[in-house]
Amino acid sequence: MLPHRTRRHRLADTMRAHGGGVAFAFTAPEVARNRDSGYPYRWDSYFHYLTGFPEPQAVVVLVVDAASSESILFCREKNEEREIWDGVRLGPQAAREHFGFDRSLPFASLDEEMPKLLADRPALWYALGSDEALDTRVHRWLGAVRAQARAGVVAPARAFDLRAVLDEMRLVKDDHEIATMRRAAQISAAAHIRAMRAARPGNHEYEIEAELLHEFRRNGSQSPAYGSIVAAGRNACVLHYRDNTARLADGELLLIDAGCELDGYASDITRTFPVNGRFSGPQRALYEIVLEAQRTAIDATRPGARFIEPHDAAVRVLAQGMIDCGLLTGSLGGVIESGAYRRFYMHRTGHWLGMDVHDCGDYREPGAPASATAPPATTTPASQPPDSGKPWRTLVPGMVLTVEPGIYVRAADDVPAAYRDIGIRIEDDALVTAAGCEIITADAPTSVDDIEALMRG
Repeated sequence: MLPHRTRRHRLADTMRAHGGGVAFAFTAPEVARNRDSGYPYRWDSYFHYLTGFPEPQAVVVLVVDAASSESILFCREKNEEREIWDGVRLGPQAAREHFGFDRSLPFASLDEEMPKLLADRPALWYALGSDEALDTRVHRWLGAVRAQARAGVVAPARAFDLRAVLDEMRLVKDDHEIATMRRAAQISAAAHIRAMRAARPGNHEYEIEAELLHEFRRNGSQSPAYGSIVAAGRNACVLHYRDNTARLADGELLLIDAGCELDGYASDITRTFPVNGRFSGPQRALYEIVLEAQRTAIDATRPGARFIEPHDAAVRVLAQGMIDCGLLTGSLGGVIESGAYRRFYMHRTGHWLGMDVHDCGDYREPGAPASATAPPATTTPASQPPDSGKPWRTLVPGMVLTVEPGIYVRAADDVPAAYRDIGIRIEDDALVTAAGCEIITADAPTSVDDIEALMRG
């Protein structure tokens, strides 16, 4: 069975357990870049998760009751003139056959058909509050149903946030997703190796970025998963550095945070290495602290562990390293309790990874599906207060998360001169398995010896 059809069946089962109803998800709109030039099209992740359908102007609808379910795709009709300019459109009939829908209808008929599909259904499932124009459109559909009240037609009385259900589904990857993510990780690892071999003093950051993009594309990746960070020297202390214009200098480190997207799935790797091929003493000292923190966090990434445990493990190693090298003073417990380590390490050690580079899914244990009378749970760790009352999520096989500790030492009078303007991050992608975790990005070297050997070669 097609993986997308299997996911629609799983969604229908969840809806049925809550009384059924009608669910729908729009794909992303096309977006103009300037005048008559558009950004490269990329569909909505939720929509694509359920359909695999790649074209714009499309909606998937599931109608579910106690005994059955029906999947319907609304998409563009065939149009010979537009296909001459923009490429072939599948059209409703071919889309239905190719992607396994029960029915497929023209996108232009959506506003006419949706009130019919909503009539006498108990609940509506969609991305509540995600878009004001979408909410307005839904209100029109519901108004058309309610206008038939004297004829005995009833409109849905409840609304659920479809994203909350799909977030839970997407959090644990199926075999198809894992295979795709492994391949994306291999491509990205090869790109980082290429970048290490290409980097030389005098290059510009954008030249190294070009090496990454070349390796991504030549191996079948459709695009980067996010804007690549190629940050030399002090630029590495800017967590989301984007300029990629500086010249690489002898004696500097180069931090590269880059990953490709393959068939809709992201990879996410960071490597930090010396531009001239050899770590200096201070660079190596800080690098070894970060590498040990990552290894410790990876050891803590296993089924049954809480999401926060790899972060806590990394923080202990990083904080002790900061004390040992003179960046901080005091006891390990005091540095952690006061948060003093955050001056040099200000982000968490990981995030979910999947169709989106910062993928969906609660970082705390979830509750019931969110409805109009129960707001959805937040989906990022930063928005979860420490006293939220919910325990951190338990890791289970099939989850994929990053492991990415770092140290960022911005120049300041109270910082030892040898460490100023050094930024280091080491990031890998971890697939939780029954035995622990598999580092699917391990092809890109992380040890000092391996990096220096590769760059000498």
